[in-house]
Amino acid sequence: MNETELLLACKKGDRRAQQLLFERFKRKMFAVCLRYAPTKEDAEDMLQEGFVKVFRDLHQYSGAGHLEGWIRKVFVNTALQHLQKHRKGITFSLPEELELEEETSEDFVLDEQTAQQLLLILQQLPVGFRTVFNLHVLEGYSHPEIAALLGISVGTSKSQLLRAKAHFKKRFEKSLLS
Repeated sequence: MNETELLLACKKGDRRAQQLLFERFKRKMFAVCLRYAPTKEDAEDMLQEGFVKVFRDLHQYSGAGHLEGWIRKVFVNTALQHLQKHRKGITFSLPEELELEEETSEDFVLDEQTAQQLLLILQQLPVGFRTVFNLHVLEGYSHPEIAALLGISVGTSKSQLLRAKAHFKKRFEKSLLS
């Protein structure tokens, strides 16, 4: 079944088509949820909430752009709403002991163990750091877009990202020494 046929069937409430759509995107969307959630259970809740919204709002998908991109946006918004609902809002506290260092960037390929380690470190970041990091680095949102989404200033978004990167780097280096 091609994507157009799948969409039409899903919009008509065809359970088989909905299952196919779920199977096609569940792994990628679960990865999105894991990046925002502090626990696997929270990520599973986000995944369920996200697919409920996808099927409920599928009629709003206009066909402009890729379906996966539209679904990803639904999941990012679901994750943000889940965090706000279950954490009484996203806080942007800044640990005083955190020192910012110049960032360096190198391309590299991750093995499965390192990828799992990085995901665990990401999940352990303070919620404000993790949220801004995900939105900017992994989802490609600009600082003005992040500021609007989270109700913070552009400067706060930028400082949260710098601190998130430093915090992430510090924890990753520490994990390498263990």
